[in-house]
Amino acid sequence: MSINWVATILVVESRQELELISYYLRDKGYNVIKATSAKEALEIVLEEKPDAIVTDVEMPGMSGFELCRVLKANPTNQKIPIVICSSKNQAIHHLWAKKQGADAYITKPYTPEQLVSAIESVEAVASLQFKIN
Repeated sequence: MSINWVATILVVESRQELELISYYLRDKGYNVIKATSAKEALEIVLEEKPDAIVTDVEMPGMSGFELCRVLKANPTNQKIPIVICSSKNQAIHHLWAKKQGADAYITKPYTPEQLVSAIESVEAVASLQFKIN
């Protein structure tokens, strides 16, 4: 008997993009939890403990950069990998995301393969860190 582990991904996005990303991830076998704001995402993280987070930058109330900074500042959440998925494609945005603690950054438009590849890469790094610690 084998047990298959399925990762749970929290997606924080506007409604239309949220459905598209959720579809791509479910199609690849991930469980998906949805949030449409950073505030909602923070509440979900406390309850659900997702394996990774995909977030946009531009959201009402708190940006994806701020969400990343808040999550990475908390020892309970700081090892959850975060992928920023944004239409902002200047080098400064990528650098700022890294400074806030983002583990990967992909730009819109993206392919389903690029999205899944980014998630798999941050999951692999998180898995290695877990084994080391």
